[in-house]
Amino acid sequence: MGDPRGFMKHGAEHAQRRPVAERLGDWGEVYPGGPGRALLPIISEQAGRCMDCGIPFCHTGCPLGNLIPEWNDLVWRGEWDRALERLHATNNFPEFTGRLCPAPCESACVVAISDDPVTIKNVEVSIIDRGFAEDRVRPQVADWHTGRTVAVVGSGPAGLAAAQQLTRAGHTVAVIERDDAPGGLMRYGIPEFKQETAVLERRLEQMRAEGTIFRCDTEVGVDVSWRDLKRRYDVVIVATGATVPREVPVPGRDLNGVHQAMDYLPQGNRAARGEEVPDQISAEGRHVVIVGGGDTGTDCLGTALRQGAASVTQLDIHPEPPGGRADHEPWPTYPRILRVAAANEEGGERQYALNTAEFVDDGEGNVRAIRLSEGRRVNGQWEARPDSERELPADLVLLAIGFSGPETDSITRQLNTALDERGNVARDETYRTSVPGVYCCGDAGRGQSLIVWAIAEGRACAAEVDRYLSGETKLPRPIGPHERPITV
Repeated sequence: MGDPRGFMKHGAEHAQRRPVAERLGDWGEVYPGGPGRALLPIISEQAGRCMDCGIPFCHTGCPLGNLIPEWNDLVWRGEWDRALERLHATNNFPEFTGRLCPAPCESACVVAISDDPVTIKNVEVSIIDRGFAEDRVRPQVADWHTGRTVAVVGSGPAGLAAAQQLTRAGHTVAVIERDDAPGGLMRYGIPEFKQETAVLERRLEQMRAEGTIFRCDTEVGVDVSWRDLKRRYDVVIVATGATVPREVPVPGRDLNGVHQAMDYLPQGNRAARGEEVPDQISAEGRHVVIVGGGDTGTDCLGTALRQGAASVTQLDIHPEPPGGRADHEPWPTYPRILRVAAANEEGGERQYALNTAEFVDDGEGNVRAIRLSEGRRVNGQWEARPDSERELPADLVLLAIGFSGPETDSITRQLNTALDERGNVARDETYRTSVPGVYCCGDAGRGQSLIVWAIAEGRACAAEVDRYLSGETKLPRPIGPHERPITV
């Protein structure tokens, strides 16, 4: 490595975010000029903290197999062109993972045994943002076309990764999306302050220049049947994600003012981009309670604060995490620790070890409070502490407790596609479903998981499809669907 003592000379540093008062007044990314630009003054020495550890355990935390020590060393040496090439060698969309991934690679960093880990995610986003800024991210157009056609259903990270790889392999690829623009949850589920739409659009522009076709406002199974799609294309890839939200089956769930996070966030994102949103769910002037302590709940928090909520409380059924690793979560596992996102700095309150017992009616069909109980989970069941029930005022409740799986009604009805025991689209180690010529990758087959797993599966699925269409493939195959996801 370039600086074998870098991790001894420098502590971990992060870019300064914009002042809270400033960023609450707009929808731009919380870092001035974006995270890549904000990090540049410190990124060389931070990349130099990557030690010559012999066995880079960061690789065990990354499903993509990112060449982390290589591009850290290249950034420390100032060889940004080579760093960009090594970054793209394993990851189609480092600008997405550098902003949105929870970075299990950092938890597995060898420096993290006794110190703060190398800020791998920051180096990653700095490389790619600088590459775009200097116009070094160019379309990679195939030298020849195979004449074979592929339909990718869904334009989230898995679908986009599969589409880009197969387009570059010379196949004609159409990405079919039911929304009015591609990107999936990256466009409509991720708030602008976390990743601006321009970051997505610049990558889509590259994909269009390479030859990928996007057909939006088309829902497969409704506007066009799965059978017709299969007849028209040589291969169909199911990359629809896991979009069925988990429910809170308690009294009062049907009250006005109780909404799923994914009904609320897309409307907020559209409004933030200047679109007209009829009957928008807004937090302005309301007492907001968010059920769920994960990233989606935090996205709701930042959105509600920017909309001018009177108060925001985020509930987590788990106990408050410790500040450091617990004994039962040793390195290099991904630990459950207290993490402070940008939105947590901006306001709101977090409460822990609470379970929702009822949404309380105001007498006119609107929610006015949540009845909660304190306690803990025992063998998967909630055990309430005696006499612990209380009410928390709320006139807007947002359910942010994840997703239970993919929407499969139309594909099972029209293609008789098999499902696995968890209700996901069943596939084998080559991503083939029970229907010949139909493949599945990402959350539709895996269940709700991380963005790095989605991209890795999209790349691996593309390699298998290319092998099926061409007899062989030069596309990399990073992982298989039989491997278990990293739990975060």
